[in-house]
Amino acid sequence: MITTLAQRIESRTPADRDRAVDGLRALALLGVVAGHWMVGALVLTGGGLVVDSPLRALPALGPASWVLQMLGLFFLVGGRVAAQGWASARSRNRRYTSWLWRRVARLCRPVLAVLVAWTFAVPALLGLGVSGQTVRSAVTLVLQPLWFVAVYLVLTALTRLVMAADHRFGLLALVPGPVIVAVVDALRYGPWSDQVPGWIQWLNLLPGWLFGYQLGVAWAAGRFAGRRPWLLLRVGVVAFTTLVTVAGYPLSMVGVPGSGRTNAHPPSLLVLALAAVQSGVALLVHRRLSRTLHRPRLWAAVVVVNLAAMSILCWHQTAALVPAMVADSRGLVLPGLTDAPTGAAWLATRAAWLPLLLALLVGFCWAARRWESGDARRRPTRTSRRHPGAGPPPPDAAVHDCQGLAPQSSRGNLRKRRPGPLLGADARLVLPVLRGPYRGTDGGMGVHQRGRPHPGRGADGLGQDAVGVPLGAGCLGHHTCAGRA
Repeated sequence: MITTLAQRIESRTPADRDRAVDGLRALALLGVVAGHWMVGALVLTGGGLVVDSPLRALPALGPASWVLQMLGLFFLVGGRVAAQGWASARSRNRRYTSWLWRRVARLCRPVLAVLVAWTFAVPALLGLGVSGQTVRSAVTLVLQPLWFVAVYLVLTALTRLVMAADHRFGLLALVPGPVIVAVVDALRYGPWSDQVPGWIQWLNLLPGWLFGYQLGVAWAAGRFAGRRPWLLLRVGVVAFTTLVTVAGYPLSMVGVPGSGRTNAHPPSLLVLALAAVQSGVALLVHRRLSRTLHRPRLWAAVVVVNLAAMSILCWHQTAALVPAMVADSRGLVLPGLTDAPTGAAWLATRAAWLPLLLALLVGFCWAARRWESGDARRRPTRTSRRHPGAGPPPPDAAVHDCQGLAPQSSRGNLRKRRPGPLLGADARLVLPVLRGPYRGTDGGMGVHQRGRPHPGRGADGLGQDAVGVPLGAGCLGHHTCAGRA
């Protein structure tokens, strides 16, 4: 069955699709989830569950966060697809506000879904006698990934200005972000830090994450040809090494409970150096990764992850909370789940819980899919199911109910095919991510928001776009990077 699914997805993927972009986005997303699940812990105490981390007891694990913290890749891909999307929309005389609103709407639906769910869950849990400490820890973990969406929304709104800066200054447009972050870091960590107000650290928030986004815009503009990816990688490695060994920046790229200094919230200059390293590597392996993703099973996995990228981002902490809160309700201190992360043994037992957390995450994403996609509309009629060539779907038909990707004819129309069963369900669950013609130059896949294929339509927020994921992140809509954004 899995082989059949992989073959169907492969057969419906245009030959010129840039698979590496989808692969990088999926890799960054899985790194975030694995990082939260492996370096985040909920410890059962007398007052309830409290948040802890194995990095507090095992600081030597800090370098592992260099691999797991891949938000730099998120913003790199996001900047690229957003730049391609707006360029495509502008070529068709679309208004910027219209293009932006559609992207924002798709980013916000999954966030609203998880916020609404927890708005009802919090009083229900308190009413059932769950301790306030446990509820506070749960809310903290659920809200933890959502800051990313807020930052991404702001950067998405600034896409036109970021592209203008790139057009006018080229790679020099990358300089202001690191300079601002370096000045703020010097103020808050320098010899006069006692006289600097605490709020000044938040001045790093926008320029810190704008750096990766600007890199993505420059990538879309073709500014990383030749040896420039190697130069970006070398600059990043030198800066990273200097900041850690000379300037005394913490090794961990994520926050550690009890530590007085963090690299992540808001981003320090070390985060920008890591983003440069990761982006340089991504640019260098881009073509090889694209070839690797021509393996049907691997490509199918990437497609599925991209299809639910925003859902995964919003719900993965809830999936980790459920078994811990069940153990809390029964007063059970379970190894790797609610015990203190005091050594390497905890990591091994924690890994044993990952299949359960993954199953719960799949369940949450499945339950929330219709709200998050905004496609809770009527199914196609029986006639349209029996006669897939009888014309386009009605305007209010759900995206999921449309046919799978079919080749484009010489006139630019799509020959409709009945998708058939996939994974024991209708193909509408997977194949909308691969519908319609795709043009590798603009990053789009030609899918109308209500399921009507439009030849030549590109990354206007409807194509290889994400929050991504898509959040980019254009990726980040329920169909995030690979299907909608």
